[in-house]
Amino acid sequence: MAEEKKQPEKEKKKADKGKTEDILAQKGSYKTVKYPLSTEKSIRLMESENKLIFVVNKNSKKPEIKKAIEDMFKVKVLKVNTFISHKNEKRAYVQFSPETPAIDIATQLGLM
Repeated sequence: MAEEKKQPEKEKKKADKGKTEDILAQKGSYKTVKYPLSTEKSIRLMESENKLIFVVNKNSKKPEIKKAIEDMFKVKVLKVNTFISHKNEKRAYVQFSPETPAIDIATQLGLM
C-alpha cells in the first residue's frame, strides 16, 4: 500500500517540474535585465533609432540579453550592443524590429 501512494506523488512531481522550469526561465530573464535607463540620450535613441537602454547583469552575454528581452516583452530584437560604464555597470543598447516601436515598450515600462 505504501508503494501505491508513492507512484502518484512521483507523477505529480514530474508535472510540477515543467511548470517550475518555466518559472525559473522567466526569473532568469529578470536576473539578466536589471532596469531600463531613462536619460536624454535614451529618449533620443528611442525616437530616432528604435532602441532602448537597459542596465544588465555584468556577467550577461549578448545572446542572453536578447533572449531575456524577447521573453519579457514578447518582441523581436534585432541587435544588442553592450557597454560597461565608468560606474562599472553594464548597459545594453537594444534595437527592436520595426514592427514593435521602442516607444510602445517604454510606455509599458512607465518611462514615457
